[in-house]
This record gives sequence, C-alpha cells and structure tokens, in this order.
Amino acid sequence: MTPSTRIDERRLARILDTQQDVITREQAISAGLTKHALYHRLRPGGRWVLLLPGVYLAVTGRPSQVQLETAALLYGGPDSVITGLTALSYNGIRGPQSEFVDLLVPATCQRQGTGFVRLHRTVRMPEKWEEFGRIRYTRAARAVGDAARGLRDPRDVRDLIADAVQRDRCELQELVDELEAGPVRRSRLLREALAEVTDGIRSVAEGDLRTLLLKSGLPMPMFNPELYAGEEFIARPDAWYPELGIAIEVDSTAWHTKATDHQNDVQRQTRMGKHLIVVLRFKPWEIRHEPERVIREIRDAIERAQGRPRLNLHVIPAA
Repeated sequence: MTPSTRIDERRLARILDTQQDVITREQAISAGLTKHALYHRLRPGGRWVLLLPGVYLAVTGRPSQVQLETAALLYGGPDSVITGLTALSYNGIRGPQSEFVDLLVPATCQRQGTGFVRLHRTVRMPEKWEEFGRIRYTRAARAVGDAARGLRDPRDVRDLIADAVQRDRCELQELVDELEAGPVRRSRLLREALAEVTDGIRSVAEGDLRTLLLKSGLPMPMFNPELYAGEEFIARPDAWYPELGIAIEVDSTAWHTKATDHQNDVQRQTRMGKHLIVVLRFKPWEIRHEPERVIREIRDAIERAQGRPRLNLHVIPAA
C-alpha cells in the first residue's frame, strides 16, 4: 500500500477550500499525508510550494495577497492578527505599499519573523478585530498606530492620519487613545502628526505648509477655521490670519473624490473675494520644492496688509 492511499481526500479538499489553498504541515498530516507524500508534493516541480516554515501553497504559480495573508496567520497561530500597512488596506485607508505582512502575536509566542512575515510580540493584543473570511485584521486606529510606528517619513505618517480622519475610518480620539496606550518607542512621528491634526491639519500638503511656516519665523495662522459673515458660511481656508484677512489655500487634489469638488472650490473662492479676503494659493509641489518663494509671497502679503481694517467676520477654530 502506497502512502497516498491513506489520504482523506475529502478532509484535505475541505481544508484547502476554506484556507485559499493554503495548508499547514499539521493539517496535511491530519488529512493522512505522510512525510513521503509531503516531500513528493513539495519536490522541485511538484504541485505544492513552501511559503513559510510548515506552511504550504497547494497550487503552483504566484500566491495572491489573500493567500499570503492566510499563510501568515497560519504561521503566527490562532491568536495572531494582521496589523500595520496590510490592515490599512482592509480598513480603506491609503498608505505606502509593503512587501511584508505585519502580524501581532502574544508576547509569549516563541516564533520568529521570517520571509514575508514580520512578527510583533505584544501584551496588548486587540480584544476585537475585523474579519474577511478567515483573515483577521486589526481595526483602523490600531492599524494606523502600528503602521505609523514603522514608518520613517513624516509625510507618510501625516498621510495616514489625514486619510483616516478625512475618510471617517476612525475618530481622532481613537488615534489619541492608541498613541497613549501603545509603546513610546518609535512613536514620535505619530505624536507629531496627531498634534498637527488636533491643530486643524487635514492633509499632508497642509502639514508641509505648517512645518514651513514654523521654520520661517512668520506669525502662525489658524488652520482650517470656519469663517462666517453673520449667518452666512464663507469658507474653511487651509490657513487664516484673522487680523490681516489673509487666507492660504493649498491646491491639492488628493481629497477631490467627487465631481462636485471643483465646483465647490470655485464657489468658495467667489465667496472669499466677495468679503475682501486676500487669498494666496500654492500647490503642494511648490511648498516642497520652492519654499523660499512661498515664504516670500506670504511675507509680502503680510506686509501689505499691515494697518488694514480687520474684516468683520466670525471665526470658529477647527475642532
């Protein structure tokens, strides 16, 4: 009797069907495969492929993202949860691409990260998570926090924070709670980005503008306040000098996801002009690559506005 005749084909098919054609060594053995049968399938040119230690893909070809995530969770164990950049995508938040799957595992887990899997031991395993089939993802705030701690570019971290808040994937307070509950190590950029959002920053380009103004020595404006003339809503400029009547707008198209966005921009500019607001407009690339000119234009506008009567407008600071 050959080893293959003892295989429980129905059990094997059921495992592969529920796990996207991914299977562990223990599961394969439980379905009746012997070491010889496993070796036969995993040999060069065989029907199975080794993805991770003890985790196999039972079809040939390039594994899909879902298969990689399934394999990562099988490798990490039943308590593991996908977090970081991979979980951002599931939660509908834009972030940098990564070749790794970041996995939270209990602090007592003895396994090591390997291949495309990065293990993060923690005593703060999430009590709740999101599920897609059998794949477990951390919720939005935890995914943002874990992803931000692994990034090195402040603009990338700002992008995560801005996107999560703007798309209503999580509340700002949830991100603040995640910051305070998580490790201090590598949290500096996350803390700074959250401080910017608290100040009213709602996009990466606006964050660049704020950083540029901080370094310039110019007076700091308000960010994203609401302007009213009596009961009439005028606009929510990216930056606002209330004493001078100067608004700064960053012409970023990153958040223009609706066909009506451009029309709304034009209407806003018309309202601001009607109420004699001086509007300075800059593109994100100008703020990043021509900072001296941007600062010079803002400084010139401030000097020209000195002594100008204050506009009779009601200002509500950003929440």
